[in-house]
Amino acid sequence: MDLKIENGRHIILGSFVGILTVQGVIIGASVFGDTSFIINAALGGAVALALANCAGSYVTRSAKEYEKLSRLEKPLLRSLDNTKIKKLTVKNVMISSLVMGGASFIGSLIPILPFIFLETRRLEVSIGLSITALALLGVYSGKLLKQNILLHLIRMAGLGGVIILVIYLLFRIKTGQAIM
Repeated sequence: MDLKIENGRHIILGSFVGILTVQGVIIGASVFGDTSFIINAALGGAVALALANCAGSYVTRSAKEYEKLSRLEKPLLRSLDNTKIKKLTVKNVMISSLVMGGASFIGSLIPILPFIFLETRRLEVSIGLSITALALLGVYSGKLLKQNILLHLIRMAGLGGVIILVIYLLFRIKTGQAIM
């Protein structure tokens, strides 16, 4: 697969998961109403998610790529260690892992920003900013894959909006109170 498309998919997935996971942490932490608690919980979630996605991408991508190398080695009856193919494989695995982890972290920061910079309406702005970022990811996805941009925008923002709404409603039902 084209490396640009592969890394683009990692950007989309990492950002999508980062935005929604941290938005969930923020909604859950908002029950307590303490802004510094919300920011710290969200940043802790962002770092954990970024590291987990980086490591997970490394494990899965390296297994896939080293399996390909193994299939190439068999008919050649030799190891491909110390070859350009092996070095390129290692480089691609590392880049993919860093892109996935980096996109997860950057995406995770989006819902946190209103809690750092605003005094009021933080949760509402956070949710709006997250859905806007998901819509932009949909545009990027459509362009990257050369498909219908509007469809990708609606799908990405719509799925994200539904997930955020479900999380919000679950916490509201559980606590019996409005969240910040």
